[in-house]
Amino acid sequence: MNLRPLGKTGLEVSVLGFGAFKIGRNQGIKYAQGYDLPAMPQVQQLIDGLLQMGVNYLDTAPAYGLSEERLGATLPASREGVVVSTKVGETFEQGVSHFDFSEAGVQASVRRSLNRLKCSTLDVVFIHSNGQDMSILEQTPVVATLQQLKAQGLIRAIGFSGKTVEGAQASLRWADVLMVEYHLEDRSHEDVIAHAASQGVGVVVKKGLASGRLPAEQAIEFILANPGVSSLIIGGLNLNHIRSNVEVARRVLGG
Repeated sequence: MNLRPLGKTGLEVSVLGFGAFKIGRNQGIKYAQGYDLPAMPQVQQLIDGLLQMGVNYLDTAPAYGLSEERLGATLPASREGVVVSTKVGETFEQGVSHFDFSEAGVQASVRRSLNRLKCSTLDVVFIHSNGQDMSILEQTPVVATLQQLKAQGLIRAIGFSGKTVEGAQASLRWADVLMVEYHLEDRSHEDVIAHAASQGVGVVVKKGLASGRLPAEQAIEFILANPGVSSLIIGGLNLNHIRSNVEVARRVLGG
């Protein structure tokens, strides 16, 4: 699997990353069809298979139910070369999302993530926006709190996973990494991606297949052709399906 630098963070990530939503949550979902949460042996098989394929980047969040805890239990003790990103701001409990961007809330979230993921330092922590990007960035202490936690060595890189171009653009003032929606049906963040690349800010793409509306090969080729993109996050529970996407990426990049 081809690797790309994650901006200036010093981390290198596989061009296809794994979105770990479905290993931890099946309530309050936006997918057309429901699904059962996999049992732990299936999660272990999935994670082992991903790492064997060269997928070294995994994305999770407290809002993904049991996802962080399950990744912490199934990732190898030696995680050299494995990059895990998580988030702050949103939690999901008893079927409901709760948002907290306060200093105490962010600090507590990071401590829980460190414990669940069984690590002493989090590779990447994104702000998990509720859609009110500018209000979060300008009216809460979340950015300053993450900067403090990074200075303390608890986080290697910080960033923003938002909904708007304005929020992404504003985050370039402080972010190491951005997570943006980008695909053939929505190219609104294209200029931001270019701007980020010029500043050495890593870019992770979410929803690159437009929630399944776009053919995988077409979508993957379009996104990975953009040199400003570090990694495209693809989720799922079917290892064969993920393997086929990995093969597409290899063909596209000639790897």
